[in-house]
Amino acid sequence: MKIAFATQDLKRVDAHFGWAKNIAIYEIGPEGHHFVEAVQFDGDLKEDGNEDKLAPKLETIKDCAILYVAAIGGSGAARVVASNIHPMKVNQPEEIVDLLGKLQEVLRGTPPPWLRKALAKGQERTLSFDD
Repeated sequence: MKIAFATQDLKRVDAHFGWAKNIAIYEIGPEGHHFVEAVQFDGDLKEDGNEDKLAPKLETIKDCAILYVAAIGGSGAARVVASNIHPMKVNQPEEIVDLLGKLQEVLRGTPPPWLRKALAKGQERTLSFDD
């Protein structure tokens, strides 16, 4: 599954989604992770009320299951959730590699329901009476 990180320095989750200079994308699974791409954004990213700045970011993360941010506005969060992406807020800047490690540990065990749903993003949903 793909995970997106709002980052200013490509090392830490340290950015508000709308103001982020970069979105770093990683592929992750129980056995490891690898860097996919970093997309850089220019312009006046701190312009509040400018919803147009979110469109390119939403397009960038459309295949991601989870988005890590330092902060996110209400309309940004609504648009992320409407894209079936689970936003995760960090309380203070955290290293991307540390977050990937923690997530891998959870994936090796029994992921919580929200994470199982995120893992299924983009896959055909099948229902069974046994489930």
